[in-house]
This record gives sequence, C-alpha cells and structure tokens, in this order.
Amino acid sequence: MLRIKPDQKQRVTLTVNGKLVSGYAQPRLLLTDFLRHEMGMYGTHVGCEHGVCGACTIIIDDVATRSCLRYAVQCDGLELRTVEGLAEPDGKLNTLQKAFNENGALQCGFCTAGILMSATKFLQDNPKPDRDEIKEMLSGHICRCTGYEQIVRAIFQASGQ
Repeated sequence: MLRIKPDQKQRVTLTVNGKLVSGYAQPRLLLTDFLRHEMGMYGTHVGCEHGVCGACTIIIDDVATRSCLRYAVQCDGLELRTVEGLAEPDGKLNTLQKAFNENGALQCGFCTAGILMSATKFLQDNPKPDRDEIKEMLSGHICRCTGYEQIVRAIFQASGQ
C-alpha cells in the first residue's frame, strides 16, 4: 500500500472550464483552496467550509457540488466548471449572468458565484421551473443581502418565462 505523508504533495490534473490544468496538493487540501491558491481562480468563494452556505458551489462532472466538501486529490481526472467558465471567452455575460445584473440579484456578491453555478445546473435539468422550484433550489444557499426575491426573478427571467 502506498503511503503518502501529510506534508507530501500529489499531482492533480483536472479539466477546468474546458482546459486541462495541473497542480500539486497535499492530501487534505480542500478543492476550494486548491482552485484559489494553486490555480489562481478566485471566483469560487470559501464561506462556511461545512457545505452549508453554498458559496463554493461548482459543477463537477455535471453535478452541482460544494467544493469545500471535496479534497483536491479526490478530483484528479475530473471535469470542473467554475463561475469563471460561465461567460463567453470574450467576456460577454451569459443569459443567467445578464439576468442577475438586470434584476439586481447581487449586492455584496459573496454568494453569487455559488448561486450562479447551482442555477446553471438547475436550469439545465429544469429549463422551465416555477417560482417554488426556484426557491427550493435556493434553499441550499445563504444570501444575507438580497432577500432572495431578485435572485428568484433573475433565474425565472433566464429561463425565458
């Protein structure tokens, strides 16, 4: 059995937003910290580190996932999509991002990246949700600024309804 010392780093190779990237992580380094400190991707926020607030939500192999609950080494070989991957390569915002902007669905912005990622996967799976379904999806996210109504309106608008 191969034993890795806690201070030893392992190579981690991921596909992030369509690009193959590699870095090194200690076995217990959280994926959130790997993305931020090793990959220089600061869009994924670290909130509670317990999977409760939703700020760190990204999409891993087509599943909306709290990245604070995964170790970077567990994700070796997987495909990740982060908030940096939502806009077009030229910086043009996607439909959901535009709807958030138009509806004032962000204030401090701390929760926004996680909500955008959850909403992206949610709309992919449920393209014409009703307001109650949107509110249920948002129940996994904590936002202290908006009161959620602007977020619900933005997601509803992005669904084309």
